[in-house]
This record gives sequence, structure tokens and C-alpha cells, in this order.
Amino acid sequence: MKYARVTVFGGTGFIGRYIVQRLASQGTIVRVAVRDIEAAQLLKPMGDVGQIVPVKADLRDEDSLARAVEGVDAVVNAVSLYVERGKLKFSDIHEVGARNVARAAAAAGVRRLVHISGIGADKRAQSHYAQSRFIGDRLVREAFAEATFIKPSIVFGAEDTFFNTLANFARLSPVLPLFGVRRIERPPFVDGGFTRLQPVYVGDVADAAAACLEREDARGKTYELGGPSVYSYRELCEIVLRETGRRCLLVPWPFWVAAMNAWFLKMLPNPPLTPDQVRLLKRDNIVTAKAPGLADLGIAPTALEVIVPAYLARYSRGGQSQATRLA
Repeated sequence: MKYARVTVFGGTGFIGRYIVQRLASQGTIVRVAVRDIEAAQLLKPMGDVGQIVPVKADLRDEDSLARAVEGVDAVVNAVSLYVERGKLKFSDIHEVGARNVARAAAAAGVRRLVHISGIGADKRAQSHYAQSRFIGDRLVREAFAEATFIKPSIVFGAEDTFFNTLANFARLSPVLPLFGVRRIERPPFVDGGFTRLQPVYVGDVADAAAACLEREDARGKTYELGGPSVYSYRELCEIVLRETGRRCLLVPWPFWVAAMNAWFLKMLPNPPLTPDQVRLLKRDNIVTAKAPGLADLGIAPTALEVIVPAYLARYSRGGQSQATRLA
């Protein structure tokens, strides 16, 4: 069933904006719960007059959360933190914040809760991000037993941080690092970038969130979302170089070297790489075999080759280039 009134937490974020747009296109009254009301004003043109309503809410303030979910039929939590900054930690958003949203939704008698998490969520993961996601998922389930979880792999789209960061790095540097090193039988006898990823289009993630709100059989389920193809990190770097027409050496970097460099890069205002992201890249990020996914929600996954070239074109200097191996 479709719900008339839905609150979206994190509606100004990358995934959240697409969810707001999808829900508004279906005629839903969307309450966008954010800390920065002014930033949310930009979402209003996505709907009719009065259809998208920004409200101020803080994940640490239970009163503001209660007001944000009062009188709505469903809640979507798309709040995430990818880089810890100052006193703001992963646990603040993925654990405490997620729990507080779930508790507020349950206390208000909200009928549905869709929580956006990630495939890598695992208590055994080395990444603090992945660990906090796992703990947060458990806390949400305890607070709202029939919550639906959406766990995407790497998410791509015009505003993504993954492909845009790679393309910008290729524009500025003659070298593109391939994280992780393993021996191979042919020269140069080492290779890198073998971590497997399954990029999923942000529009498909938004469609999945909307579908989970409509389908009664989605209650209490977890959906892992990935695109139609699995790629190695190297293959994704090669796609970036091909589509931007850049020439870079693809250089295998041991994880320990990457972590050391990331330690310094994390000091930047917008770090291109952090030590925790290096830890994330040590594990494959792909859909688990037989896990419910896009197909179970009636959604055909969008190939990255259909979307990515259009927005990587802004990094192109014309012509085509070929990714080169370290000889």
C-alpha cells in the first residue's frame, strides 16, 4: 500500500534526495527532517506547492524527533556518515541516531520504517564504519521489530563520491593507486585492486525504498542491493580512465602503504581517502548469494555504463586514453 505522509531523515543527502523525489512523484506528502532547514528548501521544487515540507530535527534530540514523525504513516532513515569529523563519530549517527529514529517512529505508532544501511555491515569487520552499521541495524531492529533494511553496495550517480573522487584524482595525478597487492604469474608479477564491488544506481536505491513502503511482504526483511555486474576495483579505475580520456599509471599499493597515506589525507577538509575507507576496501562489497534484492522488489538494476559516462564527461579533456599497467 502507498502511504500518504512520509518523513525522510537525511533527505538532503545523496541517497535521501532521490528518495524524496521518488516519493513526491507518487503524490506523497514528504516531511524532510534535517538539521539545516535552509539546505532542505532546495528540495521543494521536486514536488507541488506544500508537498515537500522541511522540518528541523536532531538525531540526539528526542523531542525534535517526536515532532518530525508525529502524524506520518511511514519513516525512511537515509542518514549516514562516511567520514568522521571532529567530535562527530560513526556511532553518533549509525548507532545512537538510528536507534533514536526507530524509537521515535515506534512511539508515534508509525506503521512502516525503512532503514538505509550497507552491505558491509558486520560486527567482525575491521572498518569502524561497517561495525557501527551492524550495531545500528541491531538497535533499530530492537526498537522497531518490523523495520525493513536496505543494504546497497557502492552507490553511483551524478553526485556520488566514489566515481567523482576517482575521476578528480585521475585529473590531478599521473598515478592511480590500486589498493591491495597480490602476486601473479606474469610480469610485473604483482597486481592490485582486486577487491570486488557491485555498484548500484542511486535511482534504483530510491525506487527500492519506495517499493518497500508499498509492499506488505517487505515488513521485517533485509534487501541487499547491487547492480547487474560485479567489478574489481581495478576494472572500475579503468572505466574512469576510459570515460575521462585520462592517462594514469595503475600502481598496486599495499594496504599498509594506503593506510599510512590516508592517515595524512584525513586531515584535509574533504579527504579523498581515510584509514577507515582503506579498511573497507580489504573486503568484497557484493550482494550475498540468494539474498533478497532489487529483483524481489520488481526493479531491474541499471548498468553503470548507462549512467556513469554522462557525468564523468566533465572530467574529460577530449579523446580517449588507455589505462596502463606498471611495467
